[in-house]
Amino acid sequence: MDFGTQIRDRRKELGLSRSDVAQSLGVSISAIGNYENSINFPSEKVMLRLFDCLQIQPNELYKDSFQGGEGVMTHSERQMMEQFRPLSPSNKDLVRNLIDALWQSQQEALPSGAPVREIPLYQFPAAAGYVAPVFNTDFEYLSVRDNVPPAAEFAVRIQGDSMEPYITDGSVVYVNRDPLRDGDIGIFWVDGDMFCKQYHADSSGTVYLLSLNRNRSDADVALPSGSERSFTCFGRVMMNPPPVAGM
Repeated sequence: MDFGTQIRDRRKELGLSRSDVAQSLGVSISAIGNYENSINFPSEKVMLRLFDCLQIQPNELYKDSFQGGEGVMTHSERQMMEQFRPLSPSNKDLVRNLIDALWQSQQEALPSGAPVREIPLYQFPAAAGYVAPVFNTDFEYLSVRDNVPPAAEFAVRIQGDSMEPYITDGSVVYVNRDPLRDGDIGIFWVDGDMFCKQYHADSSGTVYLLSLNRNRSDADVALPSGSERSFTCFGRVMMNPPPVAGM
């Protein structure tokens, strides 16, 4: 069970509304929704108030998310572990040998001498339309070398044609959390839906999330100044210089 689901379930168990928790923590109701959907995580100070509000110890909140201190396991990893455990000893050896062979093959395919690092690769669709609202699930670690920008913090696999020809269907984009500037491509969350779009803001404060493929202008998103819609930017897609979408 992931972190956000545990928060939601514990809140309901105590009979608390999102408004009750938001007031106790001193944050907005939409922030609580982001926590429960694993869109954002509380700061350290807010986290401590969250433990008090939910009457729970930190180790209880995290116990299902971490295995031996090695980090978060994805749903697919947990599923593979559950399928592996009941196998016979001989079949377990076959699986181990296959994994060893695949790992060795992957290492040999990488350029020699270049340093290796791992970044999360999120598998949800993110270009012409919608992606899974839970940002922290459905990912695997991607081994990268110097062919990937050093500042890349995670990667996203794109589906759809709204960003073509610059970002094609099925391609992988690399993202960091640098501040977004006008004209940058970003990964955005709007009212529970995810988008990969170009960011623009006009003098009135209206934010536009634009498709680079203007034949898909139907997938554009406009957020007027003062809009009550929930809006979060997860990061900047690393394209230098970014292309320009005509409005």
